[in-house]
Amino acid sequence: MKAHDGMYIDGAWRPAAGRDTIPVVNPADEQVIAEVPAGGAEDVDAAVRAARAALPAWAATAPAERAARIAALRDVLVARKDEIAETVTAELGAPLPFSQAVHAGVPILVAGSYAGLAASYAFEEKVGNSTVYAEPVGVVGAITPWNYPLHQIVAKVAPALAAGCTIVLKPAEDTPLTAQLFAEAVHEAGVPAGVFNLVTGLGPVAGQALAEHEGVDLVSFTGSTAVGRKIGATAGAAVKRVALELGGKSANVILPSADLAKAVGVGVANVMGNSGQTCSAWTRMLVHTSQYDEAVALAAEAAAKYGDRIGPLVNAEQHARVRGYIERGVAEGARLVAGGPEAPREQGYFVSPTVFADVTPEMTVAQEEIFGPVVSLIRYEDEDDALRIANGTVYGLAGAVWAGDEAEAVAFARRMDTGQVDINGGRFNPLAPFGGYKQSGVGRELGSHGLAEYLQTKSLQF
Repeated sequence: MKAHDGMYIDGAWRPAAGRDTIPVVNPADEQVIAEVPAGGAEDVDAAVRAARAALPAWAATAPAERAARIAALRDVLVARKDEIAETVTAELGAPLPFSQAVHAGVPILVAGSYAGLAASYAFEEKVGNSTVYAEPVGVVGAITPWNYPLHQIVAKVAPALAAGCTIVLKPAEDTPLTAQLFAEAVHEAGVPAGVFNLVTGLGPVAGQALAEHEGVDLVSFTGSTAVGRKIGATAGAAVKRVALELGGKSANVILPSADLAKAVGVGVANVMGNSGQTCSAWTRMLVHTSQYDEAVALAAEAAAKYGDRIGPLVNAEQHARVRGYIERGVAEGARLVAGGPEAPREQGYFVSPTVFADVTPEMTVAQEEIFGPVVSLIRYEDEDDALRIANGTVYGLAGAVWAGDEAEAVAFARRMDTGQVDINGGRFNPLAPFGGYKQSGVGRELGSHGLAEYLQTKSLQF
């Protein structure tokens, strides 16, 4: 697609207030493929004002009509899925088959789920002698990350639209072309002017201006815990609602009764998908001491099969960061059994699929979010020990449990301090809530729980 040199505000593309631009770099070859405007406070203000002006009419629109607009948006995404995949591959670096299946495919499922929910959700209910209404929060400031550029946009915009909210989106500066393509899809779907607005720009400039804007009623942010903490503090000072989906350091717990080869193979694949740039990746693999050596060999073999099949990391900074974590793992005594910090190619931000053995729970690679294709194998002695290690981080976003008996896996999962747990490789469900415990965030995305984040309640007593 051709990059737009303006912002999408009030139903039209308009010039940015300033002349600064952001280069968009293809991480596979480090070449600049486009430039987009670097918006500032003036652009954000114009977008918020447009969203505020559009709010009364959109909030009063019947849920069935809102559902129809979301369904139309879903249909546009289906029609443009190949272009979406190619755009994501160009600016994020994900291999094209992964972009087609995940980066284009999952947002279509999520948009469809909210078309259904908008039509079926109980926005009004009787409670004794009261009538309780679920009403839109108002203007939403959505700030999205680069790792799943379209999915994260749809996971915020679709429920906000279903709720009757209007939106200003500030996408990640590394993947703005996908956001511009989404704005085109919104326009083509017939969403009224001002209901959705897009401002591209840098996080500390446009993102901060959006989070601080007095015309924004809720800030929905996905990204690092450090930035989420700042946004939460800013919103709290203004008594403004937030929804925060933050970092993760997920545990993949393999109980002795599990199919070890399957659990290890799926676990490694989970981390290597999207080059490890997934906040819910199962980067800590917990294995009973009796099976540990076999698991290490299986993990090394599985990682080696990926080789050139994974894409690059998103940018030079992330590339250096991940390689630095690998070097620190070696320095702290972890044993490399696959991969390493050496760049596998002369060009592009690639990191080899890496597996560490002999990792202890207190090591940096076992505690901090690496956001790269790195798996750490940790041994445990019994289930209580496994639970202590699994829960022994500041994060609690996602995880996995494997066991020969499903009930055994469920019993362990119920004791984990995490918002989502896959049981024996459970499949993605667009209607299931996603979000974290502890420092992994506040609130939930997806399904009816995600829709509820954009609603506030009013009760009338009779």
